[in-house]
Amino acid sequence: MSILIKPIITEKATADSELRNCYTFAVNKKANKVEIKKAVEATYGVSVEKVRTINVRPDRRTRYTKTGIQHGKTNAVKKAIVQLADGEMIDLYANM
Repeated sequence: MSILIKPIITEKATADSELRNCYTFAVNKKANKVEIKKAVEATYGVSVEKVRTINVRPDRRTRYTKTGIQHGKTNAVKKAIVQLADGEMIDLYANM
């Protein structure tokens, strides 16, 4: 089971990483905070102080088309905001 799916690079997440030393990742829905902490420490070689998780609900949409009403939804995602120790840093752009 892969715990870390991908880092989330948005304007808000980038500002959070610069100001508070917190990084945001999309993680497996079944992963808990201890598993997320171990995965980040093993992958990036940093020490993690705090992990906060968010379950993001799917967005539901209804479209009216020629063939009738189409219902759909996006995928549900679990996010983890990881706060690193002082002086630690993750370079997410190194492997691009």
